[in-house]
Amino acid sequence: MLYCYMVTLLISKDMSKLKTIKAVVKRFKVTKSKKVLKRYCGQDHFNSRNTGKITRKKRHDVSLSKTLQKTVRVATNQL
Repeated sequence: MLYCYMVTLLISKDMSKLKTIKAVVKRFKVTKSKKVLKRYCGQDHFNSRNTGKITRKKRHDVSLSKTLQKTVRVATNQL
């Protein structure tokens, strides 16, 4: 749903300013070197059953793929 909304913003015919999509800004962080980071998924609850390897992995942010990075940067107006 969110991706479809971003695509419609990119295809708009008029040359008005693109609005920043606040849901994307809350979920992703664009670094100074233009990399896009997100939190590792599944951190809310039921974490005691996870192995130590998964618990350590959840402490760090994850980088997105190149195609999704471009989409998020356009949605946050950080081209």
